[in-house]
Amino acid sequence: MARRADPALAAWIAARGWKTFAFQRRVWAEMAQGRSGLLHSSTGSGKTLAVWLGALGALRKSVAPEGIKGRPPPLTVLWITPMRALAADTLRALQEPMQALSPGWTSALRSGDTTSAQRAAQDRRLPTVLVTTPESLTLLLSRADAYELLRHVRVAVVDEWHELMGNKRGVQTQLALARLRRFQPALMTWGLSATLANLDESLQTLLGTAPAPAGQPPAIVQGETDKTLVIDTLLPAAAERFAWAGHMGLRMLPQVVQAIEESASCLVFTNMRSQAERWYRALLEARPDWAGVLALHHGSLDRGVREWVELGLKEGRIKAAVCTSSLDLGVDFLPVDRVLQIGSVKGVARLVQRAGRAGHAPGRPSRITLVPTHSLELVEAAAAREAVHAGQIEARPSPRAPLDVLVQHLVTIALGGGFQPDELLSEIRSTVAYAGISDAHWQWCLDFVRQGGPSLAAYPDYHRVVPDETGLWRVPDARLARRHRVNIGTIVSDASISVQYLGGARLGSVEESFIARLKPGDAFMFGGRLLELVRVEQMTALVRRATAGRAALPRWNGGRMPLSSTLADAVLRQLQAADEGRFDSPEMQCVQPLLDIQRRWSGLPTPTTLIAETLKSREGWHLFLYPFAGRQVHLGLASLLAWRAAQPETGTFSIALNDYGIELLSAKEIDWAARLPGLLAARPNEQLLGEVLGSLNATELARRRFREIARIAGLIFQSHPGERRSNRQLQASASLFFEVFQRYDPHNQLLLQAEQELLTQELDVRQLAAALARIEGQTLALHALRKPTPLAFPLMVERFREKLTNESLADRIARMVAELERSAGGEAVGTAHASADQVFASAQARALPEADIGAALVLETRGETAGTRKPRARKSGRARQAPGAEN
Repeated sequence: MARRADPALAAWIAARGWKTFAFQRRVWAEMAQGRSGLLHSSTGSGKTLAVWLGALGALRKSVAPEGIKGRPPPLTVLWITPMRALAADTLRALQEPMQALSPGWTSALRSGDTTSAQRAAQDRRLPTVLVTTPESLTLLLSRADAYELLRHVRVAVVDEWHELMGNKRGVQTQLALARLRRFQPALMTWGLSATLANLDESLQTLLGTAPAPAGQPPAIVQGETDKTLVIDTLLPAAAERFAWAGHMGLRMLPQVVQAIEESASCLVFTNMRSQAERWYRALLEARPDWAGVLALHHGSLDRGVREWVELGLKEGRIKAAVCTSSLDLGVDFLPVDRVLQIGSVKGVARLVQRAGRAGHAPGRPSRITLVPTHSLELVEAAAAREAVHAGQIEARPSPRAPLDVLVQHLVTIALGGGFQPDELLSEIRSTVAYAGISDAHWQWCLDFVRQGGPSLAAYPDYHRVVPDETGLWRVPDARLARRHRVNIGTIVSDASISVQYLGGARLGSVEESFIARLKPGDAFMFGGRLLELVRVEQMTALVRRATAGRAALPRWNGGRMPLSSTLADAVLRQLQAADEGRFDSPEMQCVQPLLDIQRRWSGLPTPTTLIAETLKSREGWHLFLYPFAGRQVHLGLASLLAWRAAQPETGTFSIALNDYGIELLSAKEIDWAARLPGLLAARPNEQLLGEVLGSLNATELARRRFREIARIAGLIFQSHPGERRSNRQLQASASLFFEVFQRYDPHNQLLLQAEQELLTQELDVRQLAAALARIEGQTLALHALRKPTPLAFPLMVERFREKLTNESLADRIARMVAELERSAGGEAVGTAHASADQVFASAQARALPEADIGAALVLETRGETAGTRKPRARKSGRARQAPGAEN
């Protein structure tokens, strides 16, 4: 039977005139009985208060207000958050109820922002309540007195659990919680989230696989899900029928200014930092009077600037803040009443999360207004709203057995008092991430931390953990202990790589992830120059001038977020409705002219129909294909199709792709109608893996992935105590290990992990296999074109970016669109028909500037001889308002 609510807690709530929700009362009852659980409720509905008051109600009587000798109680509650900014905000939210209900308790924050003086005070005595991050909690576990520090912890809360559970930081959190449960078997663990789809799996990932205590089954508490969520769209006066990535962009500036003007306070989300900078400048130029009340917030800004913006939003002094994912999570900005999203949000969970930043309080509506930068993003907007209505959201499964994280954890626990291997294995297998770890992999990890494996046994620096005379595994070297503590964590950022001529002149830097996809001989555009990659040495790409006329990439830093499969499926359902003549939303009505032309000239992709288009122009033979599987899957699919097509004979293929489809362009005639079914055929998994690895520069991609794994596993170090190593040094060290292991230890599990992560994460082979399986079940509709369709046009434009002339962009685009509009019967431009050659010729005049959002990848694949290929990879990607839908 549930215990009655704590009278003091009820009185505190009544004194504030608050009304409690049923889900909050249930959480209090569950926690009063010592149960763990998962609270899933809308953003701003009172999740934090529910769990925190539940913890106070369950503990305030059993944990004395004053501990031994009049001191505050020891560390009793751990509140784990994924972001430092969120940690500071959470601490402020916890302090008022604590001071009223448990005045003898103390609280503090421990994260990367904690000062040395604050850390020293905490080292003398930790507070009763500690708000921290996964990395800082792991640092506490690495202390020799970890058991004494943490054995009194009765409640562990993981905030924004969805943000952690699907990545290595979540695995690190799973391992830390398993250790806390070893210290305190009665530990109550609660997770909080507003955007989880797989609740049962999420709960088990949080609590582990060990059975719950008798009579205390964990609870899933579904909170307020009927919070009013308003999703509307700023509609352009007319949606262009032939559009390209980012073509609207800043043309929507007047509408955005008006929307901000109508709001008391709002957040303007963008998907890239560069895009945030651009919109911030544009808004300030449009409204100079907003100086001081218009702010910018992203992760590259100084901490002091970010804190000033956050405080201004809380106090209502900021009219609008242009931001990135740096403000995605649950920081409480009560004055914010509206969110604007520039460009596609690319995922349903992200839309819900960002919408929740507005109306962040129980009973207040959350409103998000979508600002399309491409005509087809109108379809995405309608699809996203439909998916929210249907409760469809992306699932986040836990990674399985990442050995780099486990190796780091072994050293951490060895520092934190040492371990017996059999006991620790049982603890580790209680986590979802490592429930299935084999005895062989476990033994490999022990051998690796003991002597670095067979190839590093001669080097003392890799004898990190050794058993003592009692069989307890410890870290015997104080120097290695300090080095490990400085490098704890799983966050590894993408490095920049220098671009330099063979003769020595430095041109600048690009993202390493871009260069990693290229092979020597591949061409790319940089700084207005057409360059050919010669080789990569450490963190420098050595290049030379490329011959004119080759396809190249002028820009590499596009939006990285691919369209999620959940949202892609919703988009296809919208297109199916359009194919049936139903245009039920303002967004779909706005984009109807584009879709009508696509349907008339070719066809609309649907869940059951795969549209393929062929076109002959003076450039060659084109194939356009629209799987709607997202940019990441399309990269693998495009490379795979080109590789398969090049197998019977030599050939050259240029490839462009975006979130919706791919284009293959061959200089030689190809009978796509005859060959396409075979090229799209699914293969057994092993054969598919081999083809994917053969179609890209897999060795260089695996080398890059290995550096991240080596850093987490402690082979290389981001920094030694008192210094920080450069990316060049890190890459040199990682490359050395990579080559040594390849030569002398080819079965090294970290090498195998690098290849596995490359396939499952970067190339997403599972999704690629799923896309091929879905394609096999679809009806292939192949259409021979006389001119590019509205879906083909943006893919075509991505290749035209590579051609540079002196013609103005406006003239070039105007002529391209005019020719196509005449073919489509546009009244304003006449009725003359343009051939495909005319359109292509006019389009080659000049490259487009960087798009506002989105990017495509352009590759050139050359078959040198039968069965060989070289990939060329480059990354390019007056209004009325639609009434909002409420959910």
